[in-house]
Parts: sequence; structure tokens; C-alpha cells
Amino acid sequence: MGSDMYRQQILDHYRNPRNYGELDDATFSHVGENPLCGDTIRMDVKLDETEEIIHAVRFGGEGCAISQASASMLSEELVGMTLDELGAMDRDDITEMLGVEVTPMRLKCAVLAEKVAQDGAEIYRGEKTQAKTTTE
Repeated sequence: MGSDMYRQQILDHYRNPRNYGELDDATFSHVGENPLCGDTIRMDVKLDETEEIIHAVRFGGEGCAISQASASMLSEELVGMTLDELGAMDRDDITEMLGVEVTPMRLKCAVLAEKVAQDGAEIYRGEKTQAKTTTE
């Protein structure tokens, strides 16, 4: 896809977010924020019976088009992944998913949902102490 098509895809996810809302029976939920531009993301994750494979994801929050589109796209990508695969994701995975070059100023917006999901998983597993929010 050309960069114009990716930009259209980002706008579509921003205007029509996938998996927006809450999971009442989430295995874990976590909230994060980007104080530089005011983005806020909450990720709700439900694991399958093995407690290792992501069964469902919902997100909520508000912010710029990049942060919200990234959360929407990530919510689709995570279903079927293991917690280890989630933990192994990095910013290159997110920028590849977005399909456009992200400026340094927007990189924190783009990776916020990923960091929130990763921190939530680490807190759930007991690998990280409970934090009120993730700050990116």
C-alpha cells in the first residue's frame, strides 16, 4: 500500500475505531497517558482459559488521531497473540502496523496503547508493581 492508503487507514481507524468500549469480564485492564499531548488510553484484555493467549481486547480513551488509530489497530492485532508475543513487541512493530513514518514527536502517541497493554500484562503476571497509569 502507498503512504496515502496508510494515511486513509489511520483516519478510518480514528473515525471508526474497532473494539472501542469496555470488557466487563476483562482479565486485566490498564490505563496510560501521554502528558505531552493529552492522549489517554485504557486497554482491557481478556485471556483464554490457558491465561496466556489473548482472547479479546477493547480500548477506550481520547487523544490525537495517531494514538487512537494505533489503539484501534493494535486491538485487532493482539487477538490470538500470547502474552510473551505482546511483551516482545516494540515500536518498530507499531510503526510497521501504521505503515507511515512517525515523527519523533508522534512516536509516543503511536506506542502508547502498546505500552499500556504490555504494562497491564506485566502487572497481571506479577512482573511489575501496580501503577496507577503508564506514562509514555
